[in-house]
Amino acid sequence: MLILSRKSNQSIVIGNDIELVVIEVRGDQVKLGIKAPKHISVFRKEIYEEIQAENQKASDTAVLPEQLQNFKNTFLKNKPQ
Repeated sequence: MLILSRKSNQSIVIGNDIELVVIEVRGDQVKLGIKAPKHISVFRKEIYEEIQAENQKASDTAVLPEQLQNFKNTFLKNKPQ
């Protein structure tokens, strides 16, 4: 892990297009500004971990072949000709 010291209004650049700006330091809390392209997702770690857990749970849910066949039959039966 790289550890850097920064003061308010100082930045860290990651790659060519991500900039972390220290907005404010107050006690044990630091406010950061993040400048990144719109296609790059930025999450707090606890939110990211929740998303990953939900994605894992969704991928672990197996569709039984019988359920899949029932869905297919219903879909084909109701499909407009």
